[in-house]
Amino acid sequence: MKKEIKTTEAIFPMPVLLISTFNEDGTVDVMNAAWGTMLERDYVALNLTETHKTVQNIKARKGFVVHIADAKHVVEADYFGIVSGNKVPDKFERSGLTYTKSDLVDAPVINEFPIALECEFVEYQNDETGIGVIGKVVRTSVEEANLKDDKVDIDSIEAIAFDPYTHGYYKVSGRVGEAFKDGLKIK
Repeated sequence: MKKEIKTTEAIFPMPVLLISTFNEDGTVDVMNAAWGTMLERDYVALNLTETHKTVQNIKARKGFVVHIADAKHVVEADYFGIVSGNKVPDKFERSGLTYTKSDLVDAPVINEFPIALECEFVEYQNDETGIGVIGKVVRTSVEEANLKDDKVDIDSIEAIAFDPYTHGYYKVSGRVGEAFKDGLKIK
């Protein structure tokens, strides 16, 4: 029997995405964003308000990079979510992480995160039902150590998900089924 609980602001599990941009002075800004998804195969949507320094940077620079957070960097990922670039302009430097400038978009690729989606800014939707930032993915890159037969080895990534009910982070791992195949057993 199900018991009614307080509705939270999210659905579990939520991805832990790190969005990197350049500030107006060329320094790096990174934010932790759980509210993001793919719109289509090559478009991302990030439900972010315009008060975020990252959104201001995206609109100014027309580019950003979405990284998938991993268990090895949970401390840095959480730090990027609790410290605002509006208040701590050197928060990236404090993290100890490094970056390489993308050659496709005006944004930094954080070297330590295993997956990076380099995106061109498409639009910002801010009406009542607007999603926020929409970007076109122009390149996806993965650390070679996290590939098996040129496909992402999900278990090796040790991606993390955010639990909005307890405010915990959990590793995403352990394949449990075959998409578009297992359900055929019911047919």
